[in-house]
Amino acid sequence: MNRYKTEKVVPYVILTILGIMFILPLLWVLFASFDPNAQQSLKMPSSFTLTNFTSIFTDPANLRSFGIGLFISVGQAVLVVMVAIMAAYPLSRYALKFKKPFMYTILFMTALPITAVMVPVYQLFIYLNMQDSLIGTILFLTASGLPYAIWMMKNFMDSVPLELEESAWIDGASVWAGLRRVVAPLMIPGICTVAIFTFSGSWGNFFVPYILIQTPDKFPASVTIFQFFGTFGMIEYGKLAAFSMVYTMPSVILYIFSQKFMSTGFSLGGASKG
Repeated sequence: MNRYKTEKVVPYVILTILGIMFILPLLWVLFASFDPNAQQSLKMPSSFTLTNFTSIFTDPANLRSFGIGLFISVGQAVLVVMVAIMAAYPLSRYALKFKKPFMYTILFMTALPITAVMVPVYQLFIYLNMQDSLIGTILFLTASGLPYAIWMMKNFMDSVPLELEESAWIDGASVWAGLRRVVAPLMIPGICTVAIFTFSGSWGNFFVPYILIQTPDKFPASVTIFQFFGTFGMIEYGKLAAFSMVYTMPSVILYIFSQKFMSTGFSLGGASKG
């Protein structure tokens, strides 16, 4: 009996320890963002103030970096979703001869570390005169995010019964109309998942913009936050924490607004035409 209780308690103890390890840094960011005298130690501020946030929002460089970050992340998310849907459709609907090897190739590409291709990519960007370009950065991030997005989108599309499209074809709809008016609306939870995953990955990507963009005025927020360690003589932890708080907001807001679409799930039961 004691052994049975131990086996039940141990996982909860481990999960509690892991939870505390994640919560403590978040508490430090929360407290330090409102503390004008924040330090590395975790402590409750003696007085709460919005001075750190005021400093962040009154700096044009910070506002520009947030705008550039949103431009890159939204641009990548939109392109990835559009291309992934079109690429996933034949993989899901057609009996292609080399479908399985192609899917395995996509799966392999999802595991390919981006650092392994950055040197040839940087040389290619120089050759094409696309270095220090926001559009070029978006295109590269889109290409690097497509394999996993196509893999996920294909699995989501498999959940939509083919009979629904066949009914639309009988009614005179084209393949494109069936995809746009039948399949895509039923895939809204999957599309939201891919969009959130892509946006979050791009929004938090430091390495790619840091390598491909040289002009500091073009740095997104993911790179600008690193500059806090070199801009000031000493690290101003309060401003760093306030910047971090603001930096997390787009992903959180996107997730909250997407909940009403994602929570519906794939309610396809009884939707097929008899």
